[in-house]
Amino acid sequence: MREETILEKIQSGDPAGLEALMDRYIPYVSTVVWNILRHSMSREDGEEVVSDVFLAAWQQPQSLKPGLVKGWLAAVARNKAKNKLRQAGVDLPLEEVVLDIPGPDNPPGDIEQAEERRLVRRAVYALPGQDREIFLRHYYYAQTVQEIAHCMALNESTVKTRLRRGRMKLKEFLTREGFLYEA
Repeated sequence: MREETILEKIQSGDPAGLEALMDRYIPYVSTVVWNILRHSMSREDGEEVVSDVFLAAWQQPQSLKPGLVKGWLAAVARNKAKNKLRQAGVDLPLEEVVLDIPGPDNPPGDIEQAEERRLVRRAVYALPGQDREIFLRHYYYAQTVQEIAHCMALNESTVKTRLRRGRMKLKEFLTREGFLYEA
């Protein structure tokens, strides 16, 4: 079912529209939610947050615009996940979660991993404003190049170039800081 059709059904109060929206976006919304919750919540809590995102879509159908649905769902998912963490008393500022790089050899709270996250955050926040936004949209919010280009009114090739440039700057920064070693 096309996105426009799904939105028409939701706006007319047809539950089939919500079902179609969920079928299409549950994996994506779940990824956004779990990137924020990490291991701080139970599976049931995560599922509740995902459900709340789609409930918000059902209750606010006028907020859903063709071509912008995925971004809207991501924004709602991030906010609801952060609110869930706050309600549980988990004090994780966004910047602690944004660039959390899980590693099989580094348990959560490991000092080396904390330093890694700090350096990656510094590197990303050192990028120029629009490059940083593109980098975060792609690597944190899991937006595609096409979605970023549409939302930011840029050419897809420009987005790809800026992502490549951001990766190169990140590598350069981490190498300079002694975190990565040239082979």
